Amino acid sequence: MTNPEELAGAYGVATTYENWQGVHVAVDPEVIAKVLRLLEADPSAPPPPARPGSAGKSALPTFPATWGWMIQLYALRSAGSWGVGDFADLATFTAWAAGTGAGAILLNPLHAVAFSDAAGDAVPASPYSPSSRRFINPIYLRVEQTDAYRTADAALRAQVDALKPRIDGDVIDYDAVWRAKRQALKALWDRQSGQNSHDAALTRFATFNALVERYGADWRRWPDGVQDGDADPREVAFQAWLQEQCAAQLRAANDAAAGMAVGIVHDLAVGIDPGGADAWMLQDVIAAGAKIGAPPDAFNQQGQDWGLATWRPDRLAATGYAAYRDLLRGIFAHARGLRVDHVAGLWRLWWVPPGESPDQGTYVAYDPDAMLGILVEEARAAGAAVIGEDLGTVLPIVTQGLRERNILG
Repeated sequence: MTNPEELAGAYGVATTYENWQGVHVAVDPEVIAKVLRLLEADPSAPPPPARPGSAGKSALPTFPATWGWMIQLYALRSAGSWGVGDFADLATFTAWAAGTGAGAILLNPLHAVAFSDAAGDAVPASPYSPSSRRFINPIYLRVEQTDAYRTADAALRAQVDALKPRIDGDVIDYDAVWRAKRQALKALWDRQSGQNSHDAALTRFATFNALVERYGADWRRWPDGVQDGDADPREVAFQAWLQEQCAAQLRAANDAAAGMAVGIVHDLAVGIDPGGADAWMLQDVIAAGAKIGAPPDAFNQQGQDWGLATWRPDRLAATGYAAYRDLLRGIFAHARGLRVDHVAGLWRLWWVPPGESPDQGTYVAYDPDAMLGILVEEARAAGAAVIGEDLGTVLPIVTQGLRERNILG
């Protein structure tokens, strides 16, 4: 396969695209070559065949027409929260909204971000640049609603209560909030007896966060030779415990949504922080070095580089889409609905190779039957609705594909 266009076609790399004005644009051959190198394209052989990962074009059931609220959880603060809206605030609001007849609560992404108090890293503020999309950001925990706080003695409760920050004004100080919550939660966890076993994925994620505490939030800047065994076992156990508390408090919030037509709807960010947990744990299926964004359009004629990493479509297919399915199962364990940010990315994503500006990228194709089929499978298993964010430049095939599967727009 010596023809560059044939090689690009075999790997789903676009050599031309239609811009927002309907004009066909030829992609710079050097950009195509760089993207093919990111895909480790082999001119002597086609990509490996995909393993089964799709149920074809099965559709979701129809949910009743309803209305609801879209909220940014961090801004849903109360007198009881520690300077940032939390899961207890969510449960309270959801119970109130259900009583007014609302059928859904749409949240901002609750994905985990990487923060290292020990390394002096600031807490990332954007929920759309997550360390991991499978796990939850513990900054949303209500300290007083953990079992560890409920069963603590008076002295420990007083110690924890004294850590609650006094937040004035409308600006959220994520660093101050997390420092206080981490210290309080660690004090409570330290009094717990025994250690629970966890599944491999949670242990691996907890290990990453323990290493972050020692070496900083971006694994690409860690010293050479860092191993899982370098993580403090107690920190690993603490990080896993935090995720257990997130799961418990999200269950309470979902209980408050009982009777709603849909319930609590989570938001799936389009990509991940290339220095974060998912990029570290899933190096076999993540496109190292590629960043995703958008080509020039009426909104931004210089194009957009979102600084996010994403899947390698060939590796994802070769592994039977296991990592993608695990991601969806992790989210649907806590959600009755899912909004998929930039849903057109299930068909294709704009890749910007290293050293290029956002306008010098190209589209890389994914298998929409597999991506949508697995999404529908996992949503059906969870009894959840799916909403595709389909604003902006969206191909007709995207709109058609969503309708065929009863995915809302």
